[in-house]
Amino acid sequence: MPGEIKLHDSWKTPLKGEFEAPYMQALRNFLVGEREKGKRIFPASSLWFHALDATPLPDVRAVILGQDPYHGPGQAHGLCFSVRPGVRPPPSLVNIYKEMESDCGITRANHGHLEHWARQGVLLLNSVLTVESGAAASHRGKGWEQFTDAIVRLVAEKEEPVVFLLWGSYAQKKAAFVESVEQGAKGEGRHCVLKAPHPSPLSAHNGFFGCRHFSKANAFLEAQGREPIDWALPAEG
Repeated sequence: MPGEIKLHDSWKTPLKGEFEAPYMQALRNFLVGEREKGKRIFPASSLWFHALDATPLPDVRAVILGQDPYHGPGQAHGLCFSVRPGVRPPPSLVNIYKEMESDCGITRANHGHLEHWARQGVLLLNSVLTVESGAAASHRGKGWEQFTDAIVRLVAEKEEPVVFLLWGSYAQKKAAFVESVEQGAKGEGRHCVLKAPHPSPLSAHNGFFGCRHFSKANAFLEAQGREPIDWALPAEG
């Protein structure tokens, strides 16, 4: 991977085997080849691991899983569902804001930049970390999924309780192995797994609206003696 990539030290050691694995070398070769063909790749390479750089492993309190980065210019910056400051919030994020407002009384933000969540321990992880400009899902099946599976496993192995907010069947399948408090055999599960349809306009009315995941996540964290998440985003110009 290019040398300018940023990755918090807490992830480097546990992921060392993944970076050295053959599938990662194949992924590296693919990305280099795409660049040599003149294709634009989003986000910038320095932001491919931004979710891991912004949220160190020991700090993770909640996980939200996405699929692919946004493929429009100026949108993706390495956090799922989030866009850069000044970029209009995409429809799924608008629906997330609507549910937050209904659930917690939080006024909808005037932007789509979710860095405030990431800095509090909300791991905003896409399953695939790169995409070709204008070509949705163009980097699926190239190796990123195996790498991000390893990340989810690392979080699931944490002793501290974590909330997994799984929106849509894709996210639910990716984290299907995570044992929740309710489903853990003989009470061994320690995490909270919240499931709902995807916030996309195509599915949000099928159960995402009204899921109350934001208040449920904080209620679980507080019950476990952990700090709740401040879901309210600071205003940006």
